[in-house]
Amino acid sequence: MLRPAVVSLLLSAVATAQAPAAQNQGPGYTDTPVLPNGWRVHDAARPRPRVVDPGPAPSQPVPAPADAVVLFDGRNLDAFTGRDGKAQWALVEGAMESNRTGDLETKAHFGDCQVHLEWATPAVVKGESQGRGNSGVFFFGRYEVQVLDSYDNPTYADGQAAALYGQTPPLVNACRKPGEWQTYDLVFRAPRFAADGALREPARVTVVHNGILVHHDQPMFGATAHRALPSYRAHAAKGPIKLQDHGDPVRFRNFWVRELDLDRSADAAPAPASQPAETPGK
Repeated sequence: MLRPAVVSLLLSAVATAQAPAAQNQGPGYTDTPVLPNGWRVHDAARPRPRVVDPGPAPSQPVPAPADAVVLFDGRNLDAFTGRDGKAQWALVEGAMESNRTGDLETKAHFGDCQVHLEWATPAVVKGESQGRGNSGVFFFGRYEVQVLDSYDNPTYADGQAAALYGQTPPLVNACRKPGEWQTYDLVFRAPRFAADGALREPARVTVVHNGILVHHDQPMFGATAHRALPSYRAHAAKGPIKLQDHGDPVRFRNFWVRELDLDRSADAAPAPASQPAETPGK
């Protein structure tokens, strides 16, 4: 029979041995605030989305539709502003590449919109988790769809490619290999605010990553934050779209936007055409 003191020492040793395993469930945190969905921000225990092979990358950029605002076609950065008012990203083989000169923002402002954007992380892999091919697409400069090299690169679920950063992971991981071109097709519904600044409707996002639906009309809990709860603050009905310079040389090409009016009913019946009056007796 073991003495109580020996049992106590054994239990203490077991607890000490198990503690690191509990803390190392995966990249992420165990001390961040809890989101409305019950998970912590960047929760280390949150299951990572299963991987789905999206197939080969497109050989050519997807053509812009006739009613699109083309923001980048490979020729110049005239549609953007950057640090100190000037966009300074590098132009490389028909793409723009982040180069530690600061984020880019569109000069034009948008509300409800459809966005098409193609991106590629570096072919030579450096770093891991959030330090590997990191960037982001920010509507209104504040609501982020994450860009990251998530190909065989474990990170916290709400921080991987196509996540609504710090809030909601994608339904699946549809990332292609590093260096391959990837597509985002995004439909963004801007938040609605009352006259007194109170939130009436949250922002909502649909995301198609490499042809695979990964978010469908997903509400956002507020502006993107790191290790903190998102929140809303009233702003104008339209704002810029920002591309993040996170320090990694991520490339972007074929960036276009279609402005939408998502308050208008798409199936509203047209006004009936006037009919000639019937002649009496016929």
